[in-house]
Amino acid sequence: MKITIVGTGNLGKSIAKGLIENNLITELTLTRRNLQGLAHFESYKNVVLTSDNQSAVQSADIVIFALQPAAFEEVLRECASLFTERHILISTITGFAISKIEGVIGSGHTVIRAMPNTAIAVGKSMTCLCANAKGEKRIPVAEAIFEGLGHTLIIPEKQMQAATVVCASGIAFWMRLIRASIQAAIQLGFDAEQAQELSMYTCEGAAQLLISNGHHPEREIDRVTTPMGCTIEGLNEMEYKGLSSALIKGMLASFYKISLIKEDQV
Repeated sequence: MKITIVGTGNLGKSIAKGLIENNLITELTLTRRNLQGLAHFESYKNVVLTSDNQSAVQSADIVIFALQPAAFEEVLRECASLFTERHILISTITGFAISKIEGVIGSGHTVIRAMPNTAIAVGKSMTCLCANAKGEKRIPVAEAIFEGLGHTLIIPEKQMQAATVVCASGIAFWMRLIRASIQAAIQLGFDAEQAQELSMYTCEGAAQLLISNGHHPEREIDRVTTPMGCTIEGLNEMEYKGLSSALIKGMLASFYKISLIKEDQV
């Protein structure tokens, strides 16, 4: 596949790294205004660096847009006349609806939206995908790309805002929970480095259990708790202090805020 990434900042570089390491390209073109930030890609075979978005689009089969929202519409207008039947256009731009993209370039193109999170940098992104009617037949191509960078889920576009909260903002929510676990571990006598190691690998193990066996979290909780034991004592105290309620309310508040932001962009 000949792939172009337009706007190769932090997200674009992470995607590029995953594409290269998973051999998903025959040719990869990376665009950026300042090419010095892409210097370490110069040594890779079949990777082209350029500041010319138009030439990069013309040579590609798949175009992944990973630039800032404020610049996206301008780049779409700049390249609109160059998009053809062969192009698969993948947008990672938060809050930029498919209808808005089609309003700039027309409705006859294959358009897919991808919502990755920052764990894409380590190949562990939870990426949600949706497409316009024409893009539905070619969404497996986007799946192949982002499955090489973590895990994917196809959802309706109307759920993209919620996915942003659960998956993209969700990274920050989980980091805060891990931080709290680190603080508790320090209070229990571990030094800071040990506390972080204990907390982050325990978190990884908990997630991997659910991924591997498909169980509901409560089933795994039941395996750890014993009558009158220390685990149930701790869980009950956390619930009494509002752990689950606080997390749910925080996520709903985040969703409310992103809804307001979308209204302001219309």
